Amino acid sequence: MKELFNTSWETVMLISASAIGIYVAIILLTRIIGKRSFSKMSSFDFAMTVAVGSIVATTILSSSVKLIEGLVGLTMIYVLQISIALARRNKTVQNMVDNSPLLLMDGEKIISSNLRKARVTEGDLRSKLREAHVTDLSQIKAVIFETTGDISVLHKKDDSPLDLWIMKDVKRD
Repeated sequence: MKELFNTSWETVMLISASAIGIYVAIILLTRIIGKRSFSKMSSFDFAMTVAVGSIVATTILSSSVKLIEGLVGLTMIYVLQISIALARRNKTVQNMVDNSPLLLMDGEKIISSNLRKARVTEGDLRSKLREAHVTDLSQIKAVIFETTGDISVLHKKDDSPLDLWIMKDVKRD
């Protein structure tokens, strides 16, 4: 138990310096590359967030990783993220990197095969409908499992059809 609290001031100062250095680097890189760095628009964005967290923790707490090594690793992750973001303009790269949104409900009709593909239970779906203030299935125009893992509920305001542009990338089955 005693070892849990036993450390030197030198170690505390090294951890503090590493934390400050990495923190400043994240702020600078995020300002340069943009807020997209921590968005959750695609699976690659999620991987970026996890990688940054891992590099930050390792750099700050591991005595075997020097601050400069952590800064190089962090910078490389940001460079990869911006490179993939730019490369995603190419449809082939976009298809490799991004998930496709998946239609879970078409109006009142639940698409069970898509629920299975998305690994969403009917209980999960009901919960999301309640969060979206759906009180009757007739209020639903579409329910979509987004690329981020979020579920979007499009409400029916009238009998007008959904704009095709909004539904362009959504897989129906």
